[in-house]
Amino acid sequence: MMEEEALSLLGLTLKGVTKVVHQYKNNGYNIVLDVNSGMVHVVDDLAYDIIALYKEESKENIVDMMWDKYSKENNFDVLAEDYPGLTKDSLKQEISNIYDEVTKMKEDGNLFTEDIYENYIGSFKKRETVVKALCLHIAHDCNLACRYCFAEEGEYHGRRALMSYEVGKQALDFLIANSGSRKNLEVDFFGGEPLMNFQVVKDLVAYGRSQEEIHNKKFRFTLTTNGVLLNDDIIEFANKEMSNVVLSIDGRREVNDTMRPFRNGKGSYDLIIPKFKKFADSRNQTNYYVRGTFTHNNLDFSEDVKHLAELGFEQISVEPVVAQDGETYAITVEDLPILMEEYDKLAKYIIERRKAGHWFNFFHFMIDLSGGPCVAKRLSGCGSGTEYLAVTPWGDLYPCHQFVGEEEYLMGTVFDGVKATDIREEFKSCNVYSKEKCKNCFAKFYCSGGCSANSFKFHGNINDTYDIGCELQRKRVECAIMIKAAEAE
Repeated sequence: MMEEEALSLLGLTLKGVTKVVHQYKNNGYNIVLDVNSGMVHVVDDLAYDIIALYKEESKENIVDMMWDKYSKENNFDVLAEDYPGLTKDSLKQEISNIYDEVTKMKEDGNLFTEDIYENYIGSFKKRETVVKALCLHIAHDCNLACRYCFAEEGEYHGRRALMSYEVGKQALDFLIANSGSRKNLEVDFFGGEPLMNFQVVKDLVAYGRSQEEIHNKKFRFTLTTNGVLLNDDIIEFANKEMSNVVLSIDGRREVNDTMRPFRNGKGSYDLIIPKFKKFADSRNQTNYYVRGTFTHNNLDFSEDVKHLAELGFEQISVEPVVAQDGETYAITVEDLPILMEEYDKLAKYIIERRKAGHWFNFFHFMIDLSGGPCVAKRLSGCGSGTEYLAVTPWGDLYPCHQFVGEEEYLMGTVFDGVKATDIREEFKSCNVYSKEKCKNCFAKFYCSGGCSANSFKFHGNINDTYDIGCELQRKRVECAIMIKAAEAE
């Protein structure tokens, strides 16, 4: 059975998808999201039902339909709790008043707003782009053998290798030369395991700092590590030079050690947990993430998030594995109802913890309702293939770390620059309106069309979507907005 067909049979494909507004109920809240403006309204049952009918029915019909529903004894008693003094004689007038309030919200530009971005997409495709971020594959090698690793234990469909200082220096020079007038530049030291090549990391940071004043640039360095080689000297250096550090761990000991063992099969949990706790505390619980992956083997992933929170970590990200059908650990369509409940459980847990004064942040529930990302981010996402590129240990350029080794997406080298400009143009044209599945999705301005690499892996092109990932993303957006509603209350 095709993935799309299975999703449809489960009633998931169309769930939560609408062109103008998205309505849903979560944890006792009736939430209405105006998709195009990003306005969120938390409403009572009557307003919720009126909004659902507003675009399809006349005012007269809606008043009659709401009277038929809410004049019934049980429904009336519940509604009266929200409307003190309400009587059945005044019910129709109250329904009419709420309808008029909805109309005013529409007239004020807070509900049923038009899409202002689609007409802009032509000029958006022609925008000038500069390179502002590099993912340096400082080590195509790793000291763990994670079972789900897309990098094949660091080899990326190729050979084991460590980046030399000369290649890394050229990469920084390439970034400076191709960043235009942009001052702030980002470099992520990635692997494999980058600490297996730590001296080169230090040397490249020093070189980058030496170039900042010369070229009027400012480097923001980040690091992703499994923690095996983490020690006091590295912690001291990271706290001085790394703006953010990602610490890889999957959660509970048995979960982590099943999927993230050493090559001899021994688990890594007991070794890395004390190091990670020390590191997180040394950064005052900011500017880092413990980042895990959940799979079909631990669908109760909310327990892994809870485990990490109860260990004292305040910045947590646990994300679904992306794996092809046939892998024993792959997320399946049948897993989705369980995972939806897990996200709901996690959202409620976060609210309870915060109310009790035990705050922690879950990366996938981060959402900015006051402003959010710029238009370019809303439409096209991470900037892979245009503003963000990955560099192999020998200097090849790819659209991002997940394309490394896919030869059809080799864009050039740090020595010769981007030669495959057609690839750059392909990514520049990739946006929420170039993907049919995104056009009418309520979450399109939050996920920006999803991951191009996942689209390529599942459909052979970058203008599709990873359907299971989309369902989970929509649920995460719903939970994130619900948490904001609870905090506002």
